[in-house]
Amino acid sequence: MTFLKIFSTPSEKKYIKEQANNKIKIIIDNHEKNSLVPSQLISFGFQIDFQNLPVADYIINNIAIERKTISDLKSSIISKRIISQLEELKQYPSRLLIIEGIAEENIYEGIIHENALRGFLLSVVLNYQVPIIFTQNSEDTARYLVVLAKKQEKQETPIRASKIAFSKDEQIQYILEGFPHIGPKNAHKLIKKFGSIKSIINASEEQLKEILGSRASDFKRLIE
Repeated sequence: MTFLKIFSTPSEKKYIKEQANNKIKIIIDNHEKNSLVPSQLISFGFQIDFQNLPVADYIINNIAIERKTISDLKSSIISKRIISQLEELKQYPSRLLIIEGIAEENIYEGIIHENALRGFLLSVVLNYQVPIIFTQNSEDTARYLVVLAKKQEKQETPIRASKIAFSKDEQIQYILEGFPHIGPKNAHKLIKKFGSIKSIINASEEQLKEILGSRASDFKRLIE
């Protein structure tokens, strides 16, 4: 895997300071205060502005950036939280997903099978049309933001993005897909047959078997 070289020469350090002098402001979600990235940006001389962003972790003009450490990426895939985040990013004409920490952690080790992870990453690019940047660590992430800010010399009015309101059926499906072994297809069938979470929970094992098969008993034990 090829990494972007970390800036280290005097000319590269001068480059960063010159961009900071452009007074480009980087808007950062309040949840990122515990990250080292904002402090890196401050050390480079950039203006940052912490806000409660409804969408994304960083906004540079009309570019929305979602940042995930490797562990956060995996947990958000399992909880399916990242699906709604990717949908919300599509409100911006340009967006990025930064996956941070590949120099510190093997992305293919852990709770998600490596081919499942590869499939998900392909889906991010092909289905959600969100480019992915892999960074070594928080400093590398900050330096990518520096380069991106350089390319956004003309300030624009940020888009007024908002959390996407899901329909009733979409909310039910989102909840159902959080259960083990229930994917989008089975979730859709359950909604169509029973209509509500309460009816699904109250359904007998025999009724659930029509859709879930041998997994019905596992599902029943879990909700009870």
